[in-house]
Amino acid sequence: MKTFLGRRSRLLAATTATAGLALVIAGCSSNGSGGSGATVKGVHIAKAGQLTTCTHLPYPPFQSEINGKVQGFDVSLIDLVAKNLGVKQQILDTPFENFKTGAFLNSGECDVAAAGMTITPERKKNVDFSDPYFEATQAVLVDKSSGVNSLADVKAKGKKLGTQAQTTGEDYAKGKGFDPISFESSDALLNGLRTGQVQAVIIDYPVVQGWLKDRATAAKYKVVDNLKTGEQYGFTVKKGNKPLLDAINKALKDAKADGTYKKIYEQWIGPYNASVASPAAS
Repeated sequence: MKTFLGRRSRLLAATTATAGLALVIAGCSSNGSGGSGATVKGVHIAKAGQLTTCTHLPYPPFQSEINGKVQGFDVSLIDLVAKNLGVKQQILDTPFENFKTGAFLNSGECDVAAAGMTITPERKKNVDFSDPYFEATQAVLVDKSSGVNSLADVKAKGKKLGTQAQTTGEDYAKGKGFDPISFESSDALLNGLRTGQVQAVIIDYPVVQGWLKDRATAAKYKVVDNLKTGEQYGFTVKKGNKPLLDAINKALKDAKADGTYKKIYEQWIGPYNASVASPAAS
């Protein structure tokens, strides 16, 4: 995943299928002055009437701003959690570094973090992860005119490799002996490829799938490697926040059982792959 220089602090409403949820919460008790907090169905939330989600934009198809609204795979899944709690999801766009440290969760600015984030032992030291909800692979995307046909070719032919800063894709590249050029976001990374700053990039395959839906992009670029790194995505909460973690895991379990997960997957990712719906616990 990614980092960003300077915080973008605008609050964005997530408006997917549950955008019409009422903000009135039955059985909700205030936990602070001015209605700044509440307990809903045994789950404490930072702000009454909403489940506040930290994310980092853009990262399509997981979360991005479309027609002025934040939408995507992660957004739709957390909407299910919000719906179960009887509240509406609100999204706070923050630097990715805070996901690794849990800073915004610890400060109470967010209840949950959803940012296509890979579960790692290092990150588990600072936050509690939900059950895995997606199994990701890394893709190597290249300019068709580069003559590159594999990741090994990038090095052998002296081509420049780009990665997104602070991501597992970047870690993978460095582990293979590359000195990649870092970009602050997935959009910046794709732009680096388009402008010739790099001739190949490593990033999560679902992101590449989203890029290649654009005909112009598909005409000029191709995937030459799919790297199975065993990565699994999870949502995070403040350490010890078991009630919210349980609510997230229940929503994921129910969605996989009743077909909702499949529907959301096909909407945002593409043809459904059952293996990513039920990854083994990390």
